[in-house]
Amino acid sequence: MTEETSRLDKLAAEFADDLTGLVRGVLGEDTPPFTALNMGTRVRVSPITDDETELRIPVSINGEPVLSLRARYFCCWDGSSTFLATDQADIHLHYADIPDPLIRFEYVRTSKEPPGAHIQVHAHRDEVAFLLRLADSGRPKQGFKRRKLPRLSAIHLPVGGHRMRPALEDVLLFLKREFAIDTEPGWRSVIEGRLRTWRQIQLMTAVRDAPEVAARALEAMGYKIGRPLPTQRGPLDDAPGDAKLYWP
Repeated sequence: MTEETSRLDKLAAEFADDLTGLVRGVLGEDTPPFTALNMGTRVRVSPITDDETELRIPVSINGEPVLSLRARYFCCWDGSSTFLATDQADIHLHYADIPDPLIRFEYVRTSKEPPGAHIQVHAHRDEVAFLLRLADSGRPKQGFKRRKLPRLSAIHLPVGGHRMRPALEDVLLFLKREFAIDTEPGWRSVIEGRLRTWRQIQLMTAVRDAPEVAARALEAMGYKIGRPLPTQRGPLDDAPGDAKLYWP
């Protein structure tokens, strides 16, 4: 194992511990823990059994485990091999043990089309199926050529881009608000603290994508900003359109 791989494993393990603290602080101490498992080029972070089978996270309403979450992340280095990055994230909401999810919150780091951060809803509306059959180009036509029935779940609903995408904390808050799921005492402070940390991390990532924009905003507030030397400029400074902040 190289030193770089060892550092990545360590960061992924810390991320797994953070996620375990989140779900147990909200749903209870019996919630299965997240584990970091090196898969070669990426590290998978998810609740697993001893034989590395993924586990769903049970979610109860009035004491009955009627919902479950499948939550998994594939982690890698960011472009500078400095920070832990999420290469792919899947948070699927299921009704009990039904295989098909109700809602999928997903993220694919390399995707622009469809948008990397998106939501897919597994339901049916005749109007949506009709609209998907009308198009004679793009994704709807590709699906029709493969003789796939048009479904609402095929639509990728955008959620604001790669940087400020929903996190597991947002999903748990959504479940509490909309379904009144069972939660631990102090659950709100757990989620609010984690959301604050998550959004600060994403804000710092967005600043690295657009440092000149961040500098102008701070100068407008009265801060004194020193410009870096040319040798200190990041790889995206000369090509801001390639930064994920600007991706759909």
